[in-house]
Amino acid sequence: MFCPNCKRLMRPDRAAGVWKCSACATEVPLGRGVEVGRSTPRGREVAVVDDVRAATLPTAEELCPKCGNTKAYWVLRQTRGSDEPETRIFECTKCGHKWREYQ
Repeated sequence: MFCPNCKRLMRPDRAAGVWKCSACATEVPLGRGVEVGRSTPRGREVAVVDDVRAATLPTAEELCPKCGNTKAYWVLRQTRGSDEPETRIFECTKCGHKWREYQ
């Protein structure tokens, strides 16, 4: 469902029973709009993917300093000046701990 105020994609919060917009904090009851597993007015089904990290981020064999797990997601970010190398940020696939590797 799209936010009626800012037109961004809203995510379901099943515990609160509402759709929530992360941009402007608008809330809409779950009974209104298109929900997961229900048909749209044109008869198509819509699915909401909450955890996109598992499908989109690359993984590496890195030892987590917190739990000892040997697999982590990673991304590259330019955290310093453009003439400096980028920073690789890891996130443990098991406990979610984040750490950095400066190159």
